[in-house]
Amino acid sequence: MTGLNTTGLIAAVLQVVLVVAGAPLLTGLMRQVRAKMEGRAGAGVLQPWRDLRKLLRKEPIDPRGTGWPFRLAPLVLAGTALVVAAVIPLVTTASPLDSAADLFAVTALLALGSVALALGGLDTGTAFGGMGASREVTVLALVEPTILVSVFALSVRAGSTNLGTIVSLTEADPMRVLSPASLLAAVALALVTIAETGRIPVDNPSTHLELTMIHEAMVLEYSGPDLALIEWASAARLTVLLGLLGSLFLPWGVATGGAAGVGALVAVLAGVAAFAAKTAVLGMLLAAGEVFMAKLRLFRIPELLAGSFLLALLAVAASYFLAGGA
Repeated sequence: MTGLNTTGLIAAVLQVVLVVAGAPLLTGLMRQVRAKMEGRAGAGVLQPWRDLRKLLRKEPIDPRGTGWPFRLAPLVLAGTALVVAAVIPLVTTASPLDSAADLFAVTALLALGSVALALGGLDTGTAFGGMGASREVTVLALVEPTILVSVFALSVRAGSTNLGTIVSLTEADPMRVLSPASLLAAVALALVTIAETGRIPVDNPSTHLELTMIHEAMVLEYSGPDLALIEWASAARLTVLLGLLGSLFLPWGVATGGAAGVGALVAVLAGVAAFAAKTAVLGMLLAAGEVFMAKLRLFRIPELLAGSFLLALLAVAASYFLAGGA
């Protein structure tokens, strides 16, 4: 048991290290895919790390009149991303933190980071900050219920809202992935992942046009290390959500704790490779899709997210039907 706990602890640390080091690389890979598909050379996969290093060397400047919400927002956003990276089953389901990987707790942590950033944008007192915060909270109110309901559709048949339990049961019974409930939940969760991370067609992370900004409008007043922390946290949230999407619907390779000793370490290393491969593929698919999509008008975004919520509800109904419930 001690060996399993030690291996699980190592796996949890590896998950955090992978997200910390790999999140900017995923962003760079996605940018490079878009550049190649658009006929450009691109800045390279390592460019996000270079940008973060440049920002870390600059002096942070707080706008006049801002208080603790503005200063704490980057720390809360990054802290919640790190906690989520540590608890959810990206590499293994045998982590000592597995008991904290509850669906409702993870969703609340993601929401906490978004709310903190929205409060930071409001604290600046600028028109852009207030506009971006208002739009962010609107999207958040539609995204978080869909995350809850779509993953809850998977938990109905598993009998638990623990993400590790859901992943373990899906890996043991691969046919669950092909069930109508899983397919509907996968589409719903993919749509809200795009919205939660501010990607096209919901938001454009590279724009500074005031009529379309959501995330960028909230962070315009940040600079130096604070901005670096926000940029890294945004990349980490994308990495975590894509990794969770891969673990829930493509769980193969995730270590389940059935092995011991050297076998457990090998399983963890295989989980690391599987996580890196699945997240990279999902990121490249997302980047490729963005090339062929345009950003939606702001008033059409609720319609898209309402559609994803409906898909999640249908997934729950299908789960109850398959489980023999009423």
